[in-house]
Amino acid sequence: MSTKRRTNTNAIDNGTREWPLVSVIIPTKNSAVTIEKCLKSIVDQTYPKIEVIIVDGLSTDITRKIAEEFSAKIVISNSRRSEARNIGAESSTGEYLLFVDSDMQLDPMVIAKCMEMTDTGCDVLIIPEISVGQGFWAKCRTLEKSCYLGDDNIEASRFFKRSAFRRIGGYDIDLEAGEDWDINERMRHKGNIIGRIRSTIIHDEGKLNLVDSARKKRRYGRSIGRYQRKQPARAIRQLTPFRMSYIRNRRKLAEDPVHSLGLIVFKTFEFVAGLLGLIESAISEK
Repeated sequence: MSTKRRTNTNAIDNGTREWPLVSVIIPTKNSAVTIEKCLKSIVDQTYPKIEVIIVDGLSTDITRKIAEEFSAKIVISNSRRSEARNIGAESSTGEYLLFVDSDMQLDPMVIAKCMEMTDTGCDVLIIPEISVGQGFWAKCRTLEKSCYLGDDNIEASRFFKRSAFRRIGGYDIDLEAGEDWDINERMRHKGNIIGRIRSTIIHDEGKLNLVDSARKKRRYGRSIGRYQRKQPARAIRQLTPFRMSYIRNRRKLAEDPVHSLGLIVFKTFEFVAGLLGLIESAISEK
């Protein structure tokens, strides 16, 4: 990928500094619609030393072809998200690890700002996420995600010192939902210093609809019980539909009553679907 990267000279100390390698790990499966923008946003980073690891789950579209055009390292593994991330970490060589999804785009300063924070002693970093998409429900999601900015109960870490990531064993591969919250808590319990940057990641939600969102939450609900058992105290605050984030941002919600009402409908559908998945999981485990 180094042959394609443009380097911002303002980010370099006249060539005198030795830059640690940052590995960006991206699980993919049939991600051709979004992966090019994701990879281009990595190419456009001001930080000069990056490798990209694609962990592809047997895509049948041109995902891998696009990744090859960006000189990314491709690992083939038909794994779920948590395991794919761990496989990507093991296949990487960076001193630092950044995990993103294929439908995300990084602000050009994200990695540079993360590296600045590691100089202050941070082991793990939260990167704010902004949601975008097409249609009414996507705008409701955008409003929802804007309420979570700065909320340690909801936001989770994406950037790790490799040594810290390996010490706790990476992501819990038994979790399909809540795995990001879980690794955050385990990092905290081990005494790692968790910080945050202001540069953002844009999450392209595409054209959201209630049915697909509910279906996804139902699938996640079948796994979330395991997270609740692992992190019961934190889960109480995270999984309630009445989050403090909404109260803190009540003025913002009041200024957009149409999408706030849509958000209530949207979250109700998701909560019921997730609860149904949780019940189905509990019955199957008996």
